Amino acid sequence: MHPFGVPIGVWINAFLTLCILSFLYKDNPFFRFAESLFAGMSLGYYIGIVTENTLRPNLFRPLAQNFWGNVLLLIPMALGIMLYFRYIPSVAWLARIALAVYIGYYVGVYLMQKLHGDILFQSRDTIVSLRAGGVDTLWNIIVMVGVFSVLIYFYFSAEHKGALGKVSKLGIYFLMISFGASFGYTIMARISLLMGRFSFLVNTWLRPIISS
Repeated sequence: MHPFGVPIGVWINAFLTLCILSFLYKDNPFFRFAESLFAGMSLGYYIGIVTENTLRPNLFRPLAQNFWGNVLLLIPMALGIMLYFRYIPSVAWLARIALAVYIGYYVGVYLMQKLHGDILFQSRDTIVSLRAGGVDTLWNIIVMVGVFSVLIYFYFSAEHKGALGKVSKLGIYFLMISFGASFGYTIMARISLLMGRFSFLVNTWLRPIISS
């Protein structure tokens, strides 16, 4: 169907976009409908992705092809099922066992990944040369002072008074600059998404209607 020369899918997309944007006026049933629809479809899509990319190739298919050779896969399957026992009051305590195993496993797996992927690289980049020359030297000094003052701010073994307090206060300024830059980047990303929605409404939905 192409009402006014626009595919029905575009109409649905435009309607849901306007429902979401209606929240700018106030909370209303149209916004809640679009929000609930988005949450439900996202959950369904996520379940499908997990089933096809995780459960089927890593659990169902190996057990179907060679059950006894992959019998140990029943352990993570049982732990995953136990997570849902929290909804059964009589056996809800079993969910805590599965959750403890899950958290402990991922902490152990991702600890070294984060250490080598983030912490060590960021620590290395703060150890900069002061002999670079020109503007590079100035920036390297700012990085060094910023890292040192922020670390002092999180040093709680001594009261922040005197010189220690002044350096700690400088660390607060560096933290605020960092948070402000991160927040500004997030806002710009959201504005980019908003511009994309407006572009869709004007160019893909309204313009074909007007030209028809």
